[in-house]
Amino acid sequence: MLLRYISGPLLLACASLTGACATPALHQAVSPDSLPPLTASQPRDRYVLAGEWEYEDGDIYGAVIPLTLDQKGKGYYKWKKGRFETHTLIGRTWRGKWFQKENDRDGGFTVEFSPDFSEGEGRWWYSRIGTDYAPKQKGGAFHLTKKAARRVTRS
Repeated sequence: MLLRYISGPLLLACASLTGACATPALHQAVSPDSLPPLTASQPRDRYVLAGEWEYEDGDIYGAVIPLTLDQKGKGYYKWKKGRFETHTLIGRTWRGKWFQKENDRDGGFTVEFSPDFSEGEGRWWYSRIGTDYAPKQKGGAFHLTKKAARRVTRS
C-alpha cells in the first residue's frame, strides 16, 4: 500500500534527474586573471614586502633595478616607468601584476620567498603589449633581494 503512495513522486523525481543529467554542461573559457584568489591575503600581511629591494633580471647578466614597495605591496621602479601591484601574498608566495607606462606593456608575476622574506625567486610574463592582449613573447626569471636596513650608530 505504501508503495502506491510513493511510486508516483519517485517516478517523477527519477524522470527529472534523468533529463538534467542528459543535458550537456556548457563550458566557457575563463582567464586565470579573472578568477578570485582561493585565499586572499590580508593587507596587514603585506608589511614584509615594504622597503627597498634589488630586482635582478635572470636573463640579462648584471641587470639590477632598484624597487621600492610600500606596506600594501605597491611600488615603482624607474625602468620604463614601471610599477608593481600586489594581488596576493599567501604564505611565502607573492602574486601580482606589473605595468610599464613607457613601452605600453603589462603582465603578471609570482615570487617564492625564502623563510625570512629576505630574498625570492620569481617568474614574470606578459599579459599585454600595446593592443595585443595575447602576446606570444615569453617572460623570464628574476631574483629579488631585500636591502638591509641601515643601522645608525651614535658615538
